[in-house]
Amino acid sequence: MLDAAFFRRWMTTTAASVDREAARLTELDSAIGDADHGSNLQRGFTAVAAALEKEPPTTPGAVLALAGRQLISTVGGASGPLYGTLLRRTGKALGDAPEVSGEDLARALGEGVAAVGRLGGARAGDKTMLDALIPAAEALGTSFAAGREAAEAGALATVPMRARKGRASYLGERSVGHQDPGATSAALLIDALARTAREAA
Repeated sequence: MLDAAFFRRWMTTTAASVDREAARLTELDSAIGDADHGSNLQRGFTAVAAALEKEPPTTPGAVLALAGRQLISTVGGASGPLYGTLLRRTGKALGDAPEVSGEDLARALGEGVAAVGRLGGARAGDKTMLDALIPAAEALGTSFAAGREAAEAGALATVPMRARKGRASYLGERSVGHQDPGATSAALLIDALARTAREAA
């Protein structure tokens, strides 16, 4: 079973990953976006880590709800509301339980991913974070490692896609050949989850 401490470690591991990969995320975003995805997420997840340390929530759902609120309030552009919605909706789906199972998390994340799709009006194949998140949420029901592999494969699969949503969609055919930065950062989030689970085993 997964408790609040597990979820706090997931968020702080994500913050460290984003910090480490911020330059790469911004480089990807410079090709098809505003060149600020890495720095925006870095600022947001740094705030998440600080908030969790200051007043650690005591349930998994509360950890994700706090993280989501922090991202919405500190991250500029579209990624703040999208990631904030993902985590807040996932947290809400987990409810007030002090511990949840991996299956519970997979189901809750699926609800969070669906909420992101509704907010952004995007779906699989549009070259967005959903191309990593949708397969990851489905595969998490099998294992954390399967979720990570699905997310990474989904991010790589955005390279030949033409963007149909977000800033990249303005580029039309010129968006082809570039990996989507949102899908790449989403894969970092799921990779951090898999690493947290491996370390807890």
